[in-house]
Amino acid sequence: MRTKPLRTRPHVDGQVAPGFEGVRAEFERNFAERGDIGAAVAAYWRGEKVVDLWGGRRTPDGDEPWDRDTMVVVMSTTKGLAAMTLAVANARGWLDYDAPVARYWPEFAQNGKAAITVRQLLGHEAGLVLLDEKLPLEKLADLDYVARVLARQKPAWPPGTRHGYHTMTIGLCMQELIRRVDPARRTLGRFFHEEIAEPLGLEFYIGLPPQIPGERIAGLETLSRTRGLLALRTTPPAILMRMLMPGSLLRRSFVGLDLDWRDRRSLEVEVPAGNGVGTARAIARAYSAFAEGGAEIGITPETFARVAAPPEVARSRDVVLGVPSYFSLGFLRPGPDVWFGSSPRAFGSPGAGGSFAFADPDAHIGYAYVMNKLDFHLQDDPREKALRDAVYHAVARLADRSGGGERRASREIAAV
Repeated sequence: MRTKPLRTRPHVDGQVAPGFEGVRAEFERNFAERGDIGAAVAAYWRGEKVVDLWGGRRTPDGDEPWDRDTMVVVMSTTKGLAAMTLAVANARGWLDYDAPVARYWPEFAQNGKAAITVRQLLGHEAGLVLLDEKLPLEKLADLDYVARVLARQKPAWPPGTRHGYHTMTIGLCMQELIRRVDPARRTLGRFFHEEIAEPLGLEFYIGLPPQIPGERIAGLETLSRTRGLLALRTTPPAILMRMLMPGSLLRRSFVGLDLDWRDRRSLEVEVPAGNGVGTARAIARAYSAFAEGGAEIGITPETFARVAAPPEVARSRDVVLGVPSYFSLGFLRPGPDVWFGSSPRAFGSPGAGGSFAFADPDAHIGYAYVMNKLDFHLQDDPREKALRDAVYHAVARLADRSGGGERRASREIAAV
């Protein structure tokens, strides 16, 4: 008879800067009270690392510890890192956010898509939520084939009139845009690695290299039907209804890609909307670079102003999710019903199950939380929210002590 290994007390390791001890306390509470299995959190303030913590178990059924260099797939948190590649392309003059997508990708103009702009596509306004065929791994690896499939899709609504979460297709479209505008025709994963990850010293991959050993990758506790029943009380009714309706855009948006996040092969193809693998430290460092203006990776002041500007379209109801959401240039943005950061200039991306990462230029914060136990909160997962709040409370106290021009930011942060 097979028996499960004895559980040791979850370990928590890493460092916090003076003043950020409250983040460690909340991180420890995540394991003691909020059910985390394995996780990591990192934060940068004013370009300096102030939080770098990890702990718990690397796999749900084992007893191996989550170590400093443990990596995990972060689902849709990948979207924000993919959007950074388009910002680099914009800064180099290769990509105009307000140009039609078809300027760079002529085949995209099929089926009424000729006028869709890059900005509309990245704002989830293009209506390209669905695919008319499934894409198994072997087809996902053939990027020319994927591009042909995407180009022939018909929008689910008149582009620019509504917005709705492009669950997986947004990443595939970003992939093809990068391939089209990059003079070297690199894939998005390679572009990210060479233009962002290497300059910043990040361990984050969109398309996991085969040489990364399996023991460095955290195993997931996925979303089960039984656990889903327990989450009904926290699931917005509009989303629940769409999850249960077989014909809903939300249900159908998951059908196109044949992926299993527990299968190594699903991590080695490039799916820029959902299969990025890395550490919280790497993700927070990338967002910190953007929070400081992005000059380290060649982001110009003009591009940074475009990325940090609040969404131009005031619509809030997401026709796919059924709840308010706000997107701009590939990033989730704060809004009246979805708030993070200290001002509307913050930008980031959450991932299914609870991961979240963002940049807050006004507070000079880059932040990331990742984990291997997937939960059902669409936003403000209690594990992540407690850590984020602790970071902001620490920054507010330290900024207030410094006085001067920091006092106004301190008051804004303390109100979060």
